[in-house]
Amino acid sequence: MDDVEADVETLKAEVRKLNARATQAKMDLHDLSEELPTNWERIPEVAKVAHAAHAALVDARKRLAALS
Repeated sequence: MDDVEADVETLKAEVRKLNARATQAKMDLHDLSEELPTNWERIPEVAKVAHAAHAALVDARKRLAALS
């Protein structure tokens, strides 16, 4: 396996991990929305985590596409 193939496999693993995080963040945001107005104070915190998780996932997918 050459360096590019190794990089692609490493990035695929990262995308899988980031996808799991983004999915969990999405579910946390959904769960919070279901509980409203209870815990409304947590909206910015939970939304920030979801935003960061999805931004990281999109970035990793772009890097993977550039290598593929």
